[in-house]
Amino acid sequence: MTLPKCELTRREALGRIGATATAALVANNWVKMSQAADARPKAMIWDAHGHLGGARSPEESIARSLRYADRMGIDRVVVSMGMSFVYDPSPEELRRQNDEVLRAVRFAPDRVFGFVYVNPKHVKASLDEIDRCVRDGPMVGVKLWVAMRCNEANLDPIVRHAVELKAPILQHTYLKITGNLPGESTPADLVELARRHPDASFLCAHTGADWERGIRWIRGVKNVWADVCGSDPTAGMVEMAVRELGAERVVYGSDFPGRSFASQLAKVTSANLPETARRLILGENLRRLLLPILTAKGIRA
Repeated sequence: MTLPKCELTRREALGRIGATATAALVANNWVKMSQAADARPKAMIWDAHGHLGGARSPEESIARSLRYADRMGIDRVVVSMGMSFVYDPSPEELRRQNDEVLRAVRFAPDRVFGFVYVNPKHVKASLDEIDRCVRDGPMVGVKLWVAMRCNEANLDPIVRHAVELKAPILQHTYLKITGNLPGESTPADLVELARRHPDASFLCAHTGADWERGIRWIRGVKNVWADVCGSDPTAGMVEMAVRELGAERVVYGSDFPGRSFASQLAKVTSANLPETARRLILGENLRRLLLPILTAKGIRA
């Protein structure tokens, strides 16, 4: 059998040689970049937004989440709300849910920070839960979800008490194209509340999900930080937050276990940012927010 001749012109031969050399150069540069990244000191990673669920107990739930966190190099996580989500919890339900978070904190006290879940429809019960779980217990923050929009006056005594205890407040915010739940807050609602309480520290959870609008809404209110958790890892989100707010006001969170650590970390690790900004977002900003209450409680961080 006679094989066909394979003849290359000089231009084709040089083109193939050039392509091979280019591929080798790119591969070499990639190796060097990877080696440089490996040589950098590891960034501290604290996850500002997590929950329990999908397991038989709080201990099983947090143990599983921490295994996944270990894979991603996450040092500490914030957990709020119990094993089942209840939009408008009664005082009894609040206590039950916070008891489950307390169990998670006790399971891994060096890794897990608890935020107490409260409902502004039950102000007295909420203040009692803050006392039980924060003032007299190990929790270090306050969680508000969707029972009542956060610009209502019922929030004021809760915020004042959080300030007294040096506890930051994590407020759920969303902008849904289908319409929010009746008690679901927007970033604009949080701005109203934050302006009434300039000495409080607020985390704008999800940055409203419609993050371009959310970032612009909170831009002028310096006691509100953008928590970038929970939405798809869209390119440009973190870069815009840094550009509009400054890296000091952007905080990494995941919303685990509903969202994966990997997808939410990718928003920060793949962002076109200086390394100093990335470190602030991944953990240093949250540590700074929590440091007053951690110091007051004698918790090392």
